[in-house]
Amino acid sequence: QLQFVESGGGLVQPGGSLRLSCAASGFTLDRYAVGWFRQAPGKKREGVSCIRASGNTNYADSVKGRFTISRDNAKNTVYLQMNSLKPEDTAVYYCATVCWNQFDVGSWGQGTQVTVSS
Repeated sequence: QLQFVESGGGLVQPGGSLRLSCAASGFTLDRYAVGWFRQAPGKKREGVSCIRASGNTNYADSVKGRFTISRDNAKNTVYLQMNSLKPEDTAVYYCATVCWNQFDVGSWGQGTQVTVSS
């Protein structure tokens, strides 16, 4: 069974940084694209970033230039480095072997909470 465990969230002040981790279990990650998604309170889940098996990356306009997605296939983990965080980045962050289209995701992990507040 394909599973991800997201971690690294927390409370950070505006302008701060966090690095999220998405650890895969039950499968080898290197053949898959991986997407990060987020869901803020009262809002729909949205795609944030994607990294293909080739290493190509894409970002939502709202995070472009501030977030960086990367992968370490040896550790079977994908990361999301988040810099210059804003209050509107507050959300639960999830990862999946799907990019952008949340409706293609069969099941979600528990996610990791990111709160940006002073």
